[in-house]
Amino acid sequence: MNKRYSQSKALGAITKASFLANLKNPQSFVFSLLFPLIFVFIFGAFSGGTITKYTLALSPNCDTANVLYKTVSQLPFITIKPFADTVAMRNELEKGKLTGILDIEKTVSFNTIAQKGFPHFDLTIKSTSASSLDLLQLIPLLENVSNKLEKRMNGDKGQLVTIKQDIYNVREYKTIDFVLPGQIGFSLLFSTLFGIAFTFFNLREQLVLKRFYATPVNKLNILLGIGFSRIFFQLINVLVLITVGHFCIGFTLAHGLVTFIEMVSLSIFFLLMLMGVGLIFSSIVKNDTMIPLMINIFSLPQMLLSGTFFSISVFPEWLQTCCKILPLTHFNLAMRKISFEGASIFSCWQDLGALALWTAGIYFIVWKVFKWE
Repeated sequence: MNKRYSQSKALGAITKASFLANLKNPQSFVFSLLFPLIFVFIFGAFSGGTITKYTLALSPNCDTANVLYKTVSQLPFITIKPFADTVAMRNELEKGKLTGILDIEKTVSFNTIAQKGFPHFDLTIKSTSASSLDLLQLIPLLENVSNKLEKRMNGDKGQLVTIKQDIYNVREYKTIDFVLPGQIGFSLLFSTLFGIAFTFFNLREQLVLKRFYATPVNKLNILLGIGFSRIFFQLINVLVLITVGHFCIGFTLAHGLVTFIEMVSLSIFFLLMLMGVGLIFSSIVKNDTMIPLMINIFSLPQMLLSGTFFSISVFPEWLQTCCKILPLTHFNLAMRKISFEGASIFSCWQDLGALALWTAGIYFIVWKVFKWE
């Protein structure tokens, strides 16, 4: 007597085989587990338990030997940044890198409170229109702290602290001034890597590169010719983004055409580096389905950790150190310095140096792994 075919066993066998196949597929592991864990970790780093920090410098005449300064300086949302040069401090303030300059003066008063031994303090924050939004958030926090101090010192029987603001207008730092450089870097990163990696992989699989290799054409010219076509296409995107941003949304070009040219020059440098990454991916993958996986592993952490959509200052200090290793971080920083601060491209030598080190390392790997067939 023939046994009846078991549909449940067949279902179980198919399910088991499919499950094991998914476990062996690296893309399933990366996209379903690894990336969600990375996102949870990154967003948890700045949304869970961390607070917005405000950077203050000290006025040369600030009284730091009193209880008010000690209270303010120990606040978790206040960072006191030292400056030996008042000119550098003013430059940082006008560029919006400082929330303000703190000045505390212990005044001599003969009111009832002072006669009882409770001094009066004038707390003044000098700031600019570039940091007006941060200052708007900071003042209520300082008022709350001063109220608690007054209550502790004299039972809330009188005002001990007077908070003043001294704001002067400078070039307005708009949201677009932060967003646009990050979006340029984001666009260049993904579109260049996908374009270069898929182009060279397909040319190699179709034996086009092998045929080129057999011609008298210099091998470097073959790579540059194909790569430059992608770079020129991406440069058109950069030109459009900057032009539309400036004339339609008010994106700041500190020195007009000179700034525009320097931003384009920095973009070309970044594109050359990304071209090398694309060449590496096109050479080491076995099939084209692995290319998106490699690109996302390289790009997504940078998208989140390089100051593309929000400042890296929201992260803990140890994570900020990791952020500063990434090439997109240095591209974003340099682009913002050039566009808003009016820095020259050569004054961004630290960021350029970091990109140069990345470029040298990447093309050393290209030299080792690139395949013509």
